[in-house]
Amino acid sequence: VQLQASGGGLVQAGGSLRLSCAASGGTFSTYGMGWFRQAPGKEREFVAAISWSGGTTNHADSVKGRFTISRDNAKNTVYLQMNSLEPEDTAVYYCAADRGGWGTPRYEYDYWGQGTLVTVSS
Repeated sequence: VQLQASGGGLVQAGGSLRLSCAASGGTFSTYGMGWFRQAPGKEREFVAAISWSGGTTNHADSVKGRFTISRDNAKNTVYLQMNSLEPEDTAVYYCAADRGGWGTPRYEYDYWGQGTLVTVSS
Protein backbone atom coordinates (compact mmCIF):
# COMPACT_ATOMS: atom_id res chain seq x y z
CA VAL A 1 0.00 0.00 0.00
CA GLN A 2 1.30 3.44 -0.93
CA LEU A 3 0.11 6.47 1.02
CA GLN A 4 0.37 10.06 -0.13
CA ALA A 5 -0.38 12.79 2.40
CA SER A 6 -1.18 16.35 1.38
CA GLY A 7 -2.82 19.52 2.63
CA GLY A 8 -0.22 20.85 5.01
CA GLY A 9 0.86 24.46 5.07
CA LEU A 10 1.25 27.61 7.09
CA VAL A 11 -1.75 28.85 9.05
CA GLN A 12 -2.33 31.33 11.84
CA ALA A 13 -3.39 30.22 15.28
CA GLY A 14 -7.12 29.67 15.37
CA GLY A 15 -7.24 28.69 11.73
CA SER A 16 -8.12 25.44 10.02
CA LEU A 17 -6.58 22.95 7.62
CA ARG A 18 -7.74 19.67 6.15
CA LEU A 19 -5.18 17.00 5.51
CA SER A 20 -5.79 14.25 2.98
CA CYS A 21 -4.11 10.89 2.55
CA ALA A 22 -4.68 9.00 -0.69
CA ALA A 23 -4.02 5.26 -0.72
CA SER A 24 -3.15 3.06 -3.66
CA GLY A 25 -2.02 -0.49 -4.26
CA GLY A 26 -4.23 -2.24 -1.74
CA THR A 27 -7.80 -2.76 -0.62
CA PHE A 28 -8.27 0.47 1.29
CA SER A 29 -11.49 -0.55 3.00
CA THR A 30 -9.73 -3.40 4.82
CA TYR A 31 -7.23 -1.13 6.60
CA GLY A 32 -7.62 0.83 9.75
CA MET A 33 -6.10 4.27 9.20
CA GLY A 34 -4.31 6.61 11.53
CA TRP A 35 -2.74 10.04 11.68
CA PHE A 36 0.42 10.69 13.67
CA ARG A 37 2.57 13.77 14.05
CA GLN A 38 6.15 14.55 14.89
CA ALA A 39 7.32 17.93 16.12
CA PRO A 40 10.99 18.92 15.94
CA GLY A 41 12.98 17.12 18.60
CA LYS A 42 10.03 15.05 19.76
CA GLU A 43 8.78 11.51 19.35
CA ARG A 44 6.15 10.71 16.77
CA GLU A 45 2.79 10.70 18.53
CA PHE A 46 -0.68 9.40 17.86
CA VAL A 47 -3.28 11.92 16.70
CA ALA A 48 -6.31 9.99 15.49
CA ALA A 49 -7.45 6.67 14.06
CA ILE A 50 -10.47 5.32 12.23
CA SER A 51 -11.83 1.84 11.68
CA TRP A 52 -12.21 0.07 8.34
CA SER A 53 -15.78 1.23 7.83
CA GLY A 54 -15.34 4.62 9.43
CA GLY A 55 -17.82 3.76 12.14
CA THR A 56 -15.32 3.99 14.98
CA THR A 57 -12.85 6.79 15.62
CA ASN A 58 -10.35 7.62 18.31
CA HIS A 59 -8.66 10.96 18.92
CA ALA A 60 -5.82 11.90 21.21
CA ASP A 61 -6.85 14.01 24.18
CA SER A 62 -4.70 16.89 22.91
CA VAL A 63 -6.79 17.24 19.75
CA LYS A 64 -10.19 16.02 20.90
CA GLY A 65 -12.88 18.53 20.00
CA ARG A 66 -10.61 20.30 17.50
CA PHE A 67 -9.56 17.59 15.03
CA THR A 68 -11.76 15.06 13.25
CA ILE A 69 -10.66 12.02 11.31
CA SER A 70 -12.85 10.66 8.53
CA ARG A 71 -12.54 8.46 5.46
CA ASP A 72 -14.10 7.95 2.07
CA ASN A 73 -13.59 4.36 0.98
CA ALA A 74 -14.92 5.11 -2.50
CA LYS A 75 -12.05 7.58 -2.94
CA ASN A 76 -9.45 5.55 -1.02
CA THR A 77 -8.79 8.61 1.10
CA VAL A 78 -8.60 9.44 4.78
CA TYR A 79 -8.90 12.99 6.05
CA LEU A 80 -7.93 14.97 9.11
CA GLN A 81 -9.95 18.13 9.63
CA MET A 82 -8.03 20.41 11.97
CA ASN A 83 -9.78 23.38 13.53
CA SER A 84 -8.74 25.89 16.19
CA LEU A 85 -5.11 25.21 15.42
CA GLU A 86 -2.52 26.11 18.01
CA PRO A 87 1.24 26.70 17.66
CA GLU A 88 1.71 23.44 19.58
CA ASP A 89 0.13 21.60 16.63
CA THR A 90 3.13 22.47 14.47
CA ALA A 91 4.58 19.18 13.22
CA VAL A 92 5.00 16.87 10.29
CA TYR A 93 1.79 14.86 10.00
CA TYR A 94 1.90 11.28 8.80
CA CYS A 95 -0.88 8.96 7.72
CA ALA A 96 -0.55 5.25 8.27
CA ALA A 97 -2.42 2.03 7.47
CA ASP A 98 -3.00 -0.86 9.86
CA ARG A 99 -3.94 -4.31 8.55
CA GLY A 100 -5.08 -5.51 11.95
CA GLY A 101 -7.06 -2.69 13.51
CA TRP A 102 -6.90 1.02 14.27
CA GLY A 103 -4.84 1.29 17.39
CA THR A 104 -2.75 4.02 18.92
CA PRO A 105 0.77 2.50 19.01
CA ARG A 106 3.00 3.30 16.07
CA TYR A 107 4.26 -0.28 15.84
CA GLU A 108 0.81 -1.55 14.92
CA TYR A 109 0.86 0.32 11.62
CA ASP A 110 2.20 -1.43 8.56
CA TYR A 111 2.43 1.32 5.97
CA TRP A 112 3.35 5.00 6.26
CA GLY A 113 3.05 8.03 4.04
CA GLN A 114 5.81 10.56 3.57
CA GLY A 115 4.38 13.26 5.83
CA THR A 116 3.07 16.75 5.29
CA LEU A 117 4.25 19.78 7.27
CA VAL A 118 1.80 21.86 9.26
CA THR A 119 3.08 25.13 10.70
CA VAL A 120 0.89 27.20 13.00
CA SER A 121 2.03 30.73 13.68
CA SER A 122 1.08 32.64 16.81
